[in-house]
Amino acid sequence: MAVAKIIELVGSSSKGWEDAVKSAIRESSQTLRGITGVDVKDWTARVKNGQIVEYRANVKIAFGVEVEK
Repeated sequence: MAVAKIIELVGSSSKGWEDAVKSAIRESSQTLRGITGVDVKDWTARVKNGQIVEYRANVKIAFGVEVEK
């Protein structure tokens, strides 16, 4: 039986929401092996002087749990 673990992260970008999701995957893949999926839960942004200055994506990332045999 396969088991997956899910963690929640926030990715950010000055370019856009899609890039914020990619940022979360890119950064988490440096320490997590076997990422199998991403579920975008929420979109937010930081605003300064009436302009969006940072896009944020709250995501859940799934990856397989390694089992020793």
